[in-house]
Amino acid sequence: MKTKKVLWGIALLVLFSVNVQAQKKQTLTDEEQVQEAVTKEIDELFTSKDFLKIKAKKYADVKGTMVFDVGVVQNGKVSTFFKVDSDIKNIDFINWMSDYILKHKFFFKLQKQQRYKIRYTATFE
Repeated sequence: MKTKKVLWGIALLVLFSVNVQAQKKQTLTDEEQVQEAVTKEIDELFTSKDFLKIKAKKYADVKGTMVFDVGVVQNGKVSTFFKVDSDIKNIDFINWMSDYILKHKFFFKLQKQQRYKIRYTATFE
């Protein structure tokens, strides 16, 4: 009986340690890696159920392209959002997009004192 408890305890410990290792943030050092990671995460963000649900409910008529710069700092937080160009004229949508991106935290870290500005082009249909 005692050995079963010990074996179950070890099995659970191994299981939880694997999950913790899988969720560890990766530290990126190369600008191309950062740009690729930011692009991938924003693509996933724009195809997420939450984003599509809100866009369909409040901004269903918004279609077009928006080019914006995203500033990323050390811990993966978005520090700045700057709209460079857009054929979308709905100011409410642009403000909502700005807030939505600024609240996002990327799943990677940068080295200390590093900041990157990434340009992204989003197309909404």
